[in-house]
Amino acid sequence: MSYKYPLKVRAVWWRNEKVCWIDTRLLPFEERIYCTDDPWRLAIAIKDMEIRGAPAIGVAAALGIAAYALTLIDEDYDSFRRKIFEAIDTLWKTRPTAHNLFWALERMRKVLDQTDDVLEARQLLRSEALSIMDEDLRANIGIGEHGLEIVNEGDTIMTHCNAGALATAGYGTVGAVIRIAWYSGKKIKVITTETRPVLQGARLNTWEYTKEGIPVTLITDNMAGYVIRKGLVDKIVVGADRITKEGYVINKIGTYMIALAAKRNNIPFYVAAPTSTIDLESSINDVIIEERDPDEVRKVMGKYLITLPDIPVLNYAFDITDPDLVTGIITEKGIIYPPYEESLKKIL
Repeated sequence: MSYKYPLKVRAVWWRNEKVCWIDTRLLPFEERIYCTDDPWRLAIAIKDMEIRGAPAIGVAAALGIAAYALTLIDEDYDSFRRKIFEAIDTLWKTRPTAHNLFWALERMRKVLDQTDDVLEARQLLRSEALSIMDEDLRANIGIGEHGLEIVNEGDTIMTHCNAGALATAGYGTVGAVIRIAWYSGKKIKVITTETRPVLQGARLNTWEYTKEGIPVTLITDNMAGYVIRKGLVDKIVVGADRITKEGYVINKIGTYMIALAAKRNNIPFYVAAPTSTIDLESSINDVIIEERDPDEVRKVMGKYLITLPDIPVLNYAFDITDPDLVTGIITEKGIIYPPYEESLKKIL
């Protein structure tokens, strides 16, 4: 498969009939790659955030099911179907908030309704998974090209958390907006928050944009409001793990505070996400916000204690940004504007 733009950074990919990924926990200091056809190993990688970012999780899960299916060579169809469903169920339970995971696994599940032949099912699952990966890459390109509409020459763009190539099959969502603007010749700059507690901005955004030669400056999370107030930012573009039918944006914890500061200071606040992130079936009251291991907060990089070892911790992984704080949602089909309850339905 060929694409219009250089594909320099990837989080997940297909190689030798296995799903492969780069362990994002170790970046930027070590580039370690794993490959597997074992969905239970893949489930650990997703749960432990070796693979993270809603689109990347969805793509990885689909590829993992396909790789596993190719190993099931001496099964009757009922046994084959049961084992695939068990693998889907295992991956389904890894992360509760990211909509792309469930979207991709549901597509893989429906493939099994198309045949009762094991050999055909294996190839259909492989084809569907590769389509999901290709669709994500092309969606990211579409997001980036539509994003050109809102990026001006000389802009400084703030982002929060990593919604770059490492959160997708490649290019990224926010990453595509920034990359394709840069490839088109626009001289832009990026300000990224560190994104506590897992430091996706400090570790991953800086690594990605430095590889591309795009100027990037790192700030602490609690500096975002002052940097916005000081006029150092022209616009803000963040990703999303889920967008509800009302237009609520579920994204990395800290997004809501940045959106509030942007609104107060009249700075445009955009969300970049593929349409696979839009969940028209759920309202905001249906969304489960993931709570993660308290030690992610008690320690830095899982090693160094920064507080008392038994201090109680709240560690919400995501927060909710209200529709009225969002200037527009950049998708592969175009930019969506309010009222979101109407425009989200139309775009889909």
